[in-house]
Amino acid sequence: MSADNYNLPEEEQQMPNAAQDETSTLDEQGLPENGEPGQESASKLEEELTELKDKYLRLYSEFDNYKRRTSKERLDLLKTANQEMVVALLPVVDDFERARQSMQNAQDVASVKEGVELIYNKLFSLLQSKGLKPMEAKGATFDADVHEAITQIPAPDESLKGKVIDEVEKGYYLHDKVIRFAKVVIGA
Repeated sequence: MSADNYNLPEEEQQMPNAAQDETSTLDEQGLPENGEPGQESASKLEEELTELKDKYLRLYSEFDNYKRRTSKERLDLLKTANQEMVVALLPVVDDFERARQSMQNAQDVASVKEGVELIYNKLFSLLQSKGLKPMEAKGATFDADVHEAITQIPAPDESLKGKVIDEVEKGYYLHDKVIRFAKVVIGA
């Protein structure tokens, strides 16, 4: 008997020895000394493996379905992305058709000009409401991020060197993104 077990009853003193006898038949991994796992632990592992494989396959197929669905939704969105804009432009097209019909019989050029000007203003205000902004390039310092230089000409005076002297084609922003660069002539 050891000194630690001196004050314990006899049943409890023998208990640790019995526990040592039971664990002596298992190795460090909790397997029997012959190295083979018990039938229970093998079947549990197989069940867990089957369950994990099933979860993996379900997750994989769910992700695959998600990719297909989002791809289809994206294609549908691209097909109908301009629908709102086209619907908004239809009244302007109608106005142009009426103007073309009235131009065939018109004797007064001033009224035709006035009608075309009204249609232009209607179209431009519609485009501005959708986020279109014209670029103010003439007189500004040349900026390659928003301007496209077509040619350089000698500057009429020193203050116009490196600046936009003439605008050949107007540039536009859609919200704050350049959608068409201004084609400009710069002073050298």
